[in-house]
Amino acid sequence: MGMMKAAIFVEPGRIVIDDKPVPDIGPTEALIKITTTTICGTDVHILKGEYPVEPGLTVGHEPVGIIAALGSAVNGFREGERVIAGAITPCGQCFSCLDGHLAQCRGEAIGGWRFGNTIDGAQAEYLLVPDAAANLTRVPEHLSDEQVLMCPDIMSTGFSGAESGGIRIGDTVAIFAQGPIGLCATAGAKLCGATRIITVETVPERIAMSKAMGADIVIDFNAEDPVDRIMELTQERGVDVAIEALGTQETFEACLRVAKPGGTVSSLGVYSGKLSLPVDAFAAGLGDHHIVTTLCPGGKERMRRLIEVVASGRVDLKPLVTHRFDLEDIEAAYDLFAHQRDGVLKIAVTP
Repeated sequence: MGMMKAAIFVEPGRIVIDDKPVPDIGPTEALIKITTTTICGTDVHILKGEYPVEPGLTVGHEPVGIIAALGSAVNGFREGERVIAGAITPCGQCFSCLDGHLAQCRGEAIGGWRFGNTIDGAQAEYLLVPDAAANLTRVPEHLSDEQVLMCPDIMSTGFSGAESGGIRIGDTVAIFAQGPIGLCATAGAKLCGATRIITVETVPERIAMSKAMGADIVIDFNAEDPVDRIMELTQERGVDVAIEALGTQETFEACLRVAKPGGTVSSLGVYSGKLSLPVDAFAAGLGDHHIVTTLCPGGKERMRRLIEVVASGRVDLKPLVTHRFDLEDIEAAYDLFAHQRDGVLKIAVTP
């Protein structure tokens, strides 16, 4: 089908725009013409060499586009429809999928994450979607690309932090870090029924966005100790659920320290190196704490539900798109995003 432009990982420190063949499709696959995509923090880890992928791989895992071609075995869709596909693309047929663990497809940790990890990803003019019938979801005509751009990854991930944490009506919740994932966790906590949401951040633009997403109190960790402040706000009781949305020892430990006895630490961060459990924060293993981890839920039904939330107007994540770049300029977009300049949250990238 000719050639296309794609953002290709060359080596640590280098992601470049180059030409690649437009993929051929198999019977269970679909070819999507990308209309909008974005850059994720995980892509930056790939760029820096902190997460290994094969040289020559097209990166990116957050696609919005139009069906350009369908495999012969894909039913229920037609060419020309606007769709999204989740960052996690479960097959829907293996043991893990049928056991309800779609992100761990094929019995492998993060096995469902294929785009920009084990197969070519979304930062290109075209994307090949595997197991298309299990992963494509239509986008209603009245919703723009940018309104649904967060659904494939950060909305699903952030919301899952609240869902896995088991937030109930009346809960007090603390969320450490208000990057895109943490902001979505804040919005998700409010939807789940939390009545007091305390977030921790220091960047002024993110503090303002945190309040817009539903935070009642934002603690600037450069101005005061967030653990001390949260314990003071809860009369030393601790919070019902603490969500870790950064992926550091410091924030993970802080979540343990502010969770009440019997409380839950819901971890969304991606950690590197050794992660330890301090004996005192862990109450020597006697605190009835729950520690849960979640990888971005994917699949067509998850995407449909998230689109329904967007369409309802109960959450508006479009303001998270702070910058826009053409695909041809994605190297500059990576430089901006990786260095967190100019109040950047998410970048809309359009071929």
